[in-house]
Amino acid sequence: MIKYAVNYLKNTFHPLIKNGDGNIEEDIDGKLVLVRTEKGEEVMKAFLVNKEVAERFEKSEKKTEPFEFLRVMTQEDMMIYEELKKEEVTSFFKCKELAQKHNLAMNLVQCRITFDRRKISFYYTAPERVDFRELLKDLTQVFKRMRIDLRHIGVRDESSIMDGVGICGKPFCCSSSLRKFESINVKLAKDQGMPIAPSKISGTCGRLLCCLTYEYSNYIEAAKGMPPVGSTVMTPSGLGKVCFIQFLNNSVAVKFEDGKIKEFTKEDIEMVDADVNVDIEVNRINNNYSTDDEKVDARQLKQLEDDKNSSTGNV
Repeated sequence: MIKYAVNYLKNTFHPLIKNGDGNIEEDIDGKLVLVRTEKGEEVMKAFLVNKEVAERFEKSEKKTEPFEFLRVMTQEDMMIYEELKKEEVTSFFKCKELAQKHNLAMNLVQCRITFDRRKISFYYTAPERVDFRELLKDLTQVFKRMRIDLRHIGVRDESSIMDGVGICGKPFCCSSSLRKFESINVKLAKDQGMPIAPSKISGTCGRLLCCLTYEYSNYIEAAKGMPPVGSTVMTPSGLGKVCFIQFLNNSVAVKFEDGKIKEFTKEDIEMVDADVNVDIEVNRINNNYSTDDEKVDARQLKQLEDDKNSSTGNV
């Protein structure tokens, strides 16, 4: 049974093994260790795996590949690692300079060099496919005896590898718990009564929030039998029009002719075929947010929904 593991790209769990399939006997919990991945030798932080987590992992049908543990980072290794981090920064700007020289429409995101210095990876986003053959020729002259990897990633992928904190105050889902990006559209936000304003429903990547899909099925279930906004209903207080709905509270707010608004449960109201003299903003947001200060046009919404090249799975 696995004893130690590391979190790799997008916080993916990878167990550690020694010499192919052997167990790691020494205490490496919380230490920086050198491991071998498909990209080469890389530095990661090891942690002790809870027994229950190890058992669940063993029973899982979709296991991540184990990484081979090489050694705990020595003082000499740490010095090399620090120099490597500095080199990644200078290499990043060198590649950016060369891309500008060739007038390439690419946004360089990150540079990574493996600890064994056998491979250097440049991650970039671009609206369309980039012909980087001339750029690659220049890079091979600068980074000799290193395999050069130019990886086109999407804007969602960019957020996932750069990491950060979302508007909820927690780490990005894409860099912590999320393994697969779902297709998201503005309808999900509308159906959940969210403000249709870019700053409220989009993430750092400039696309719709991934979490819009998390509770959507609950809202759809809660919306069953609810009268639509603007419909006339009979309530214990008389006739009125539905002005907004609180799906998860199972309540409906009704506006009356005198301008007063009262909330009722779904069971306390009944839709009727009648008309009352009540003005309702049918597109009113179903919560306390306001979009009065933020104008929204169709182009902005279309850009938020644009999933083309937003994720490539090429991280």
